[in-house]
Amino acid sequence: MKYISTRGQAPAQSFEQVLLTGLAPDGGLYVPETLPQFSKDEIAQMAALDYPALAQRIITPFVDGAIPDADLKAIIDKSYASFAHKAIAPLRMLGANEWVLELYCGPTLAFKDFALQLLGNLLDYVLTRKQQKVVILGATSGDTGSAALEGCRHSEHVDIFILHPYQRVSEVQRRQMTTVPGSNVHNIAVRGNFDDCQRIVKAAFADQSFLPDGRQLVAVNSINWARIMAQIVYYFYASVQLGGPHRPVSFSVPTGNFGDIYAGYLAMQMGLPVKQLIIATNSNDILHRFMSRNEYALTELKHTLSPSMDIMVSSNFERYLFDLFGRDGKALADFMQNSTSGAHSVDASRWEQARQVFASASVNDEVTCQVIRQVFEETEFLIDPHTAVGVKAARECNADASVPMITLATAHPVKFADAVTRAGLESPQLPEHMRDLFEREERYAVLDNALGAVTDYVKTHL
Repeated sequence: MKYISTRGQAPAQSFEQVLLTGLAPDGGLYVPETLPQFSKDEIAQMAALDYPALAQRIITPFVDGAIPDADLKAIIDKSYASFAHKAIAPLRMLGANEWVLELYCGPTLAFKDFALQLLGNLLDYVLTRKQQKVVILGATSGDTGSAALEGCRHSEHVDIFILHPYQRVSEVQRRQMTTVPGSNVHNIAVRGNFDDCQRIVKAAFADQSFLPDGRQLVAVNSINWARIMAQIVYYFYASVQLGGPHRPVSFSVPTGNFGDIYAGYLAMQMGLPVKQLIIATNSNDILHRFMSRNEYALTELKHTLSPSMDIMVSSNFERYLFDLFGRDGKALADFMQNSTSGAHSVDASRWEQARQVFASASVNDEVTCQVIRQVFEETEFLIDPHTAVGVKAARECNADASVPMITLATAHPVKFADAVTRAGLESPQLPEHMRDLFEREERYAVLDNALGAVTDYVKTHL
C-alpha cells in the first residue's frame, strides 16, 4: 500500500512514513493510492467480530505489513481496552429506524479517542523500534487536544504541544487538556480561533527549521492519515450491527473539518452499502453551502454552542475534492490556492456528482437546544450539542424512512453543560473517573496569534 499526495507533486510514501508525516512536501494531504475492497460476504462475516477484531480486519490492508499482524493486534487491543463500554461503540435507538452511535466511551469522552488512542500506540511502537524522538504539534477546536494528550503522553519518545483557541472551548474541554500531567505535555491557548491555530500548525510543518537537529514534527490532527483510517472502522461496525450489508444504512455526521464524514465516504468506496451520508454543520456552514448551492466561500467564523465544529477551513475536504477532480493534483491545487479568497464553485457535473454522495444541513444554536430538549423528552437520553446538530440534520434530510438512520454521537454531554442548561435541562454530572476535574491544577500558556510566538515557545520547551 502506497500513499500519494492530493497535490500530485510529492513522491509516494509507505504507511510508516505517512504515520510520521503531516502535510506532504507539496502542501497536500496523503491518501491511499488504492483502497481495499470488501465483498458483501466478507462484510457479513464482520458481524461475528468484536470491535478490536473488526478494527484489525479493516486496518490491516492499510498497514500492509509495516507492522506484523500479532503486534498490530496487541496495539489495537491496547487502544480500546480503556473504553468504558464493552461494545466500544454501542448503538442506541431513538425511534423507528433512528439510532445514535455512541462514540464517547473512551477516556476523554469524545469520538477522537477512537483514532488518537490508536495513533498514540502506533507512534510509540514505531518510535521505539526506530529509537527516534519527535515533536507532536496539533491544533484543537476542543476534543482533539485532550484525546491526543491522553493517547500520546505516556510515550518517552514524544514532546507534545497542543494549540487551542483562547476562551473558545468549553471549560470541561479546556480542563481535560490543561490538567494532564507530564513534563512532555504542553498546552498553548492562542488569542484567535481554531482556523488561526490550524494555520499556525500548517505553517510550522512547512518550515521546521526552528526545531533542534534530529527532531521532526508529527501531526495528530486529522491531516494524519492514521486518524482517518481508524474512523473507517466504526462505520462498518454500526452497519453490520443493523443487518449490513444485506440492507443499507444511512449516517448523519456532525462535522467541521470533514475528517469524520470522509471516513464514511471511504467506507462506501470500500464496499459498505450506505444509502445517505449527511453532512451536519452548525452556523459555520461552508460545507453545507457547497453541497446545497455550489458555493465554497470563507466567511467570518462564529462562536457557537457546538464549538468543536467552529471551523471554516475544512482541511479534510481536500481529500474528497481530490477524488471529485478525478485525482488531478494540479486541478485540485489550483482550486485550493484560489479558495482562500472570494466565492468559488466547481462545474455543474462535479457538483451533481458530490450531491449524489452527500446531503447536508446547517443547524443554529436555538434549534440545537430545542433538539437536545426534544430528544430528552422523547427518550430520557441526553445528547450533546454536536450530536443534536446531527439528529436534526438526519431528520431534515432523511430520504428513505425504511433505511436505518444512524447519527454519530460525537461527545458526552458533560463536555458542553452550557448547551444542556440552555436547553432547560439539568447540568450533566462528570463520570466517576473525572469527578475531581475542577480541582486539578491547570497548566497552559496564553500566546499571541502568531507563528513566531508558538515556534519560540516550542523551541524553549524542548
